[in-house]
Amino acid sequence: MTSPSLVRVAVAQYAVGADIDANLARALSMLDEVASCKPGLVVLPEFANHLSWYDDKAHCYQVSVEQDGPFLSAIAAKAAEISAYVVVNVTLRRGAEACTGSSLLYSPEGNLLAVNDKQVYIGHENDFLEKATEHGPITETAVGRLGLYACMDGVICETPRYLGLRGAQILCNSLNSFAPDEANLHIPVRASENRVFVAAANKVGPLVPEELLDVLSGATNIPVEFLMGAGESQIVAPDGTVLAMADKTAEGFVFADIDPALADDKTRPDGTDVFASRRPELYGPIAADPATQSEFAATDCESVQAAMVQLPFLGEAAILEAADAVAQAVGAGARLVVLPELFCYTDDESKNDDAALARADIALMALATVCGDEAYVVTSLPQRDGQVIRHSAVLINQQGVVGSQHQLHSCNRFAWAVEGDEVNIIETPIGRIGMATGDDVIYPEMFRLLTIAGAEIIAVPFAAQEAWECRTGLIERAAENHVCMVAVTQPSELGCSFGGTVHKDFTVLTPWETRVFDGNLTYPVTTRMPAESGIGMVELNPAWTTNKVVSSGTDVVRGRAWHLADAILANV
Repeated sequence: MTSPSLVRVAVAQYAVGADIDANLARALSMLDEVASCKPGLVVLPEFANHLSWYDDKAHCYQVSVEQDGPFLSAIAAKAAEISAYVVVNVTLRRGAEACTGSSLLYSPEGNLLAVNDKQVYIGHENDFLEKATEHGPITETAVGRLGLYACMDGVICETPRYLGLRGAQILCNSLNSFAPDEANLHIPVRASENRVFVAAANKVGPLVPEELLDVLSGATNIPVEFLMGAGESQIVAPDGTVLAMADKTAEGFVFADIDPALADDKTRPDGTDVFASRRPELYGPIAADPATQSEFAATDCESVQAAMVQLPFLGEAAILEAADAVAQAVGAGARLVVLPELFCYTDDESKNDDAALARADIALMALATVCGDEAYVVTSLPQRDGQVIRHSAVLINQQGVVGSQHQLHSCNRFAWAVEGDEVNIIETPIGRIGMATGDDVIYPEMFRLLTIAGAEIIAVPFAAQEAWECRTGLIERAAENHVCMVAVTQPSELGCSFGGTVHKDFTVLTPWETRVFDGNLTYPVTTRMPAESGIGMVELNPAWTTNKVVSSGTDVVRGRAWHLADAILANV
């Protein structure tokens, strides 16, 4: 039963080495330290029993722990001693030879309430640990409904998504991560896209045997600082606000008082329920075996200039302003220009009467006229489709509209529009282009579908409704799918437009030529617009998006936990 009162949630970060007894002692002492703040729930880091570094599978099994063995029994006893729910992640023996990376939840009485095996491993973890074969549970507790996941599970969207869809109020994420973009990008977006709290505990200190730090750094060209846990353990609210964050390098803990019931509110500012408005009937490709899906060859376009246009005003008078800006951008070399959604209308104007549709035609003609021979323009407009009116992102060149993407998810602010039923990818000389507009921009499933369908560039004409969309949300969509993106909104207190491209050197522990490793797993090269009207140029690299292998054995799209994604296909 969920308590109506505030719950104190704490996350602890510390170093873990190769001595199991020492690691247990540190976990217990950290729980004693955290007990000083009287928490209701404590989350510990991933692989708390041993470094994620093994000589072979036999070694991994040797240093893994039994569910009823002394390591976890001591954690259970400590949970009872401090009278708190405790989440700990370990490598857990499964039968005679196999091991899993597993998160375990203990009650304030020391009882084991839940076990959740990791679904997506990164790099060498795939060589030693077995993936989950069944859903992680949602556990009803006195501090709220809890779901568990670990590290790479949260770098992509599926695992946290189905935990949120199945009713979790607090997601407990244990990490073993060197990557700063987990803290500043993926963790907060997992909270805001699902409207839940996230309590994430990372490590500090060496993630490999300390005596091998310099050797491995020299062999891999990875600076020693990025062979360390990145810290920044944090607690995030359902709107993406970070309520508490720990240091990058120091051991310790942070806590926040939260009301889990806030995670039951799934509404947008306009009152749209973001779970009820999902389109599960369209999400089948996410739960399909990637082996049955097309793999796409890279296009020939390694580099293309794109432009973001923020306008001084919206409405009918903005048509000439937009055409002039597009002409300037094309003259400066842009082959893709993105404008805000519905730029030729003000918020209070009708979008679906004859006059509005006639204005859309005028805007299309004005933009097509200034495209030149090679450029494309993207915005959104109302479109008549048979007997209905849709809100659609449109791809325009000098011939007119060459591709459309109807908004798939309904929202109250566009109650006049009938949603579409498919994603469309347009083949162009500058790459395969997908589009998203309106409230489609907040649904992780939308960008998964576009990427699975082959998009290399996703153009996003939108109007920000919440700060997280600009701050982290759309950048994270580009990151987790390893695609180029140009997302354009009118500047406001909620944020501004951005363009993001991928890194050519992407796969960790392979030879890199174009950049020095900076610890980031997926964070794109990002150009943000200032809070004023104007034109911003950004270079995109469509051909580089084909490589989605972030580390050996870990493809951020094809490596999704598709076999456990049935909850994503269900109505809630």
